Amino acid sequence: MLSIKHLSKSFGSLQAIDDITFDVLPGQITGLIGQNGAGKTTTFHSILNFLKYDGEITWLDHPLSEKNLNEIGYLPEERSLLPKMTIEQHILYLAKLKGKRAQDIKPLINGWLERFQVKGKRTDKIKSLSKGNQQKVQLICTLIHQPKLIILDEPFSGLDPVNSDLLKDAILMMRDQGAAIIFSSHDMSNIESVCDRLVMLRAGKMVLNGTLNEVREQFGRTELYVTTPWSVAQLQQLPGVGRVQTLHQTNRYLLHLANEQAGPAIFAQLTNGQYITEFSQQPPTLDQIFRMKVGETHA
Repeated sequence: MLSIKHLSKSFGSLQAIDDITFDVLPGQITGLIGQNGAGKTTTFHSILNFLKYDGEITWLDHPLSEKNLNEIGYLPEERSLLPKMTIEQHILYLAKLKGKRAQDIKPLINGWLERFQVKGKRTDKIKSLSKGNQQKVQLICTLIHQPKLIILDEPFSGLDPVNSDLLKDAILMMRDQGAAIIFSSHDMSNIESVCDRLVMLRAGKMVLNGTLNEVREQFGRTELYVTTPWSVAQLQQLPGVGRVQTLHQTNRYLLHLANEQAGPAIFAQLTNGQYITEFSQQPPTLDQIFRMKVGETHA
């Protein structure tokens, strides 16, 4: 387990992160979210000991040592590949830095190239690849040595939906093999699709921490999806309805409730004892929660 306790880091007068505490568990995926400048990359760099910091960071109940670095796979937000190397040379070079032998890694390369659908041969030079395929190669370099702790800083950046799904599959595979995984993303759909837990930073402070269900449920079931012939004007008059949003499907609406207790009375009025095709009361989505928590800074 990666354990972070009371982590703080300042750069001069700027408090980049302030008293952050959370755990990243083996066999689980933690999403780290927040606006640009919230402290996500500073947190990653502190874990990797790139920075001096205040607080405590341990891996498997011990301070991270140089020996542990071989157990970590790290993908930085800024891509850094050596363009004159071939794909194979680059993968073997970085695997060697992680303490792996070439004879152990070489047989794995083709399988990883196929898994990520890299358009290129292992003998092609990095500079001949498209930016997307270069990113896939860097992802392979991050994962091929089977790290036990995986840190991914904006791994989905620049990937189309198909390639994002390939990355998600690889992340889930590593999770199922017992890796502790933490990654940042500005796309809440990526967080929702793979994460077990969520940590949100705002201006260097931790404002959310828990499982996805715990985080969503604490905001209440205030989002009501209905399919009904009622008009927007009629729905707007229902007690407890704050705002009505028309969705793309015919007669389908999202009702934003002032509080979740309004749901049963609205159900009784909409149905009047008759069948309707949809009535689903849900907590806010992560995207909605993100916007709410960021918006608090401007209140």
